[in-house]
Amino acid sequence: MPRTRSVKPTPAPPPPPPPSPRPRGRPRSNAARSAVLRAARQLLAEGGVAAVTVEALAIRARVGKPTIYRSWPNAQAVAMAALMDQLDARVKELPRGNAMTILRTQLRDIVRVFATSAGRHVASMLASADPASELGRAFRNHFILARREEGRAILEQAISQGDLRADLDLTATLDLLYAPVFYRLLLGHAPLDDRFSDAILDHLLAGLAPAGVGGRRTRRTRAPP
Repeated sequence: MPRTRSVKPTPAPPPPPPPSPRPRGRPRSNAARSAVLRAARQLLAEGGVAAVTVEALAIRARVGKPTIYRSWPNAQAVAMAALMDQLDARVKELPRGNAMTILRTQLRDIVRVFATSAGRHVASMLASADPASELGRAFRNHFILARREEGRAILEQAISQGDLRADLDLTATLDLLYAPVFYRLLLGHAPLDDRFSDAILDHLLAGLAPAGVGGRRTRRTRAPP
């Protein structure tokens, strides 16, 4: 008699994974978050940083305090978030072309941004905050590092175009380029304007540009008004 083959039973499919646990508390509302940030901007315009409190935000935005605390640890964090939105809205797209013209434009734009009331509020908050605090880290990571990365790319382009020396320490050069802006912003001893930003770049280029024929430096570039 022919032998019959044994048929192995088909294994049962694995059980479905358990459902993900629901987060505690009520979900965050984008509409409520927008209302709180809008209230923060209004309070900043009316009374400065001191006017931004959790109580005032809750009343102005018509939300409960727990709604605010679900997104921010305190009123200062709300104010900084609102200010960052305002600064971002004022940052313009950089032009294309000659790297030094782009760099002059970027530096002017940064100075113009911090010459606004939003920029002055940021300076006031940073002056009273611990550099290692959440406020300091938020400003550094959100705005400063983004501008430095832009600047690094522009400097690398300028080196490739022959406008700057090839042996530059880019990290030190970025510090030399942007530090005067934040020094003047924090101290407030002189105006932040195009004349100041142009002076920074002109003095910096006197030492960074390659020597031309007969020791001449590269000529000054102009940024669009």
